Amino acid sequence: MKHNREFEIAWQGLKPGVHTFQYEIDDRFMKAHGEEEDDVKSLSAQVKVTFDKKTNFFLLHFDIGGYAIVACDRCGDDFRLQLWDEFDLLIKLAGEDSEELDEESDVVFIPRSETVIDLSNWLYEFVMLSIPLQRIHPDSAEGKAGCNPEALRLLGELEPEDKPAHDVWKGLEALKGKSSTKK
Repeated sequence: MKHNREFEIAWQGLKPGVHTFQYEIDDRFMKAHGEEEDDVKSLSAQVKVTFDKKTNFFLLHFDIGGYAIVACDRCGDDFRLQLWDEFDLLIKLAGEDSEELDEESDVVFIPRSETVIDLSNWLYEFVMLSIPLQRIHPDSAEGKAGCNPEALRLLGELEPEDKPAHDVWKGLEALKGKSSTKK
């Protein structure tokens, strides 16, 4: 993967306070960062990053919007999935020899000697996390399933027919009566 300065923030040159950055994420960006599966097509995500610079730490807020073309898990047809999510990240400055550089889930430690913060890996992760694991057509305005009706009909044929449930406890009732009379 080649180095791209487009997703870097030179934080040492910024004044303390809130700064806003906009990024457009597409299929090329995702493939450059390791996304090899083709289950997400035509990705168009807009990420607004709010960067709040404090003295010894930075607060980042990622707002993700846009869409992706994905296959429905129920019927297999492609549909346009609306993306919307938000994530927070805290970046703390640490000394060079500090042993606290271990990352926690939403806290990242960087050495004070770093002059830029590369957001590309977080952009990739947060866009991927904004795509749900279960992808099903949304219902139509009439409340009907948005899936392919023919696929739903075929799935309905595969469902087992409702058989009357065998009453497992029926035989136990007879035993209960016998054991109470022997006392």
